[in-house]
Amino acid sequence: MHMTAKPATRPQSPNFSSGPCAKRPGWSLSSLTGACVGRSHRSKDGKAKLAEVIDRTRAVLGVPKSYRIGIVPASDTGAVEMALWSLLGPRRVDLLAWESFGEGWATDAVKQLKLKDARVLNAPYGRLPDLGRVDFAGDVVFTWNGTTSGVRSPNGDWIPANRQGLTICDATSAAFAMDLPWDKLDVTTYSWQKVLGGEGQHGMLILSPRAVERLESYAPPWPLPKIFRLTQGGKLIEGVFKGETINTPSMLCVEDAIDGLKWAEAAGGLKGLIARSEGNLAAVEAWAARAGWVGFLAEDKAVRSCTSVCLKIVDPAVAGLPIEAKAAFSKRMVALLEAEKIAYDIDAYRDAPPGLRIWCGATVERSDLEALFPWLDWAFAAAKAETAAPASA
Repeated sequence: MHMTAKPATRPQSPNFSSGPCAKRPGWSLSSLTGACVGRSHRSKDGKAKLAEVIDRTRAVLGVPKSYRIGIVPASDTGAVEMALWSLLGPRRVDLLAWESFGEGWATDAVKQLKLKDARVLNAPYGRLPDLGRVDFAGDVVFTWNGTTSGVRSPNGDWIPANRQGLTICDATSAAFAMDLPWDKLDVTTYSWQKVLGGEGQHGMLILSPRAVERLESYAPPWPLPKIFRLTQGGKLIEGVFKGETINTPSMLCVEDAIDGLKWAEAAGGLKGLIARSEGNLAAVEAWAARAGWVGFLAEDKAVRSCTSVCLKIVDPAVAGLPIEAKAAFSKRMVALLEAEKIAYDIDAYRDAPPGLRIWCGATVERSDLEALFPWLDWAFAAAKAETAAPASA
């Protein structure tokens, strides 16, 4: 069987996973030597570290002073669930789902919270739902960037300033890579392990004054676990938003988050991070146009993610295969690349259409992507040759 020659250049880092994502360039364990370990997170030093994360986050993201920023348990999932269980109920709700995580939040609202006045606006992978149908007299729950579909909101123009309900936005693969319009977002969540390449299990919850007002004026009819409770006696627990976390955080992860934020500042702040991610997407687009065998799940460039770039194989010999065979083909490509230690964890998400998913967030160097592209071509040619071999035997 003929095999295309392997490229000579290798990526410096093979980490293209969409979560946890690549560490910042130059990261090593020595970056954590200042961690406040072996100490209480409630000590003066521990609380200072947690407050530093909040303060640097506000500065880099440009979060308004009137918004609260809290560090909460259980990654982005915990932050979203905290918002859904604490805030939903008093108004009707539209749930936008164009990928697996949005579908998960819709399921929670409809099947777990059993909200009667809830509407799910779906779109297939690769597309957005009709944003013109969203009813802002009620609450709206959506992902800013569909991590598993590679589709993002193009901007915040579709969200009115004079909305009556709250907007609850899962921004976990958008924060630090996309320009989030804070005046259009009442609840924003993300996790450390995405764009800044932090460690898992810690979520960020950002609340507008309107969200705080809802929390202080509405008591959900269902019980709330301790790790979800943001109010006491009808008042916001302000300590949560000053570094007094609900449960015990990992101070190693906190130090890593500080390290990532310092790198973000040095990389040009939010504008610099966005430029890095958009530049990475542009590199993928240029390569895909040259390669010919691959296309984007998000065909509309206006809604194409610059972080979780989802690709589909458009070569007729593969695109025409049954879905199981297409999935096996992409998995074979992934296996070939992993065996060569060229790229790790780039298979499509398990619920998404078969293909590849390459993280292009700010911690990924464009030079590593440029080195990856010839290897992707090699893996495609090798997998195609293997697929054709039995038929020609």
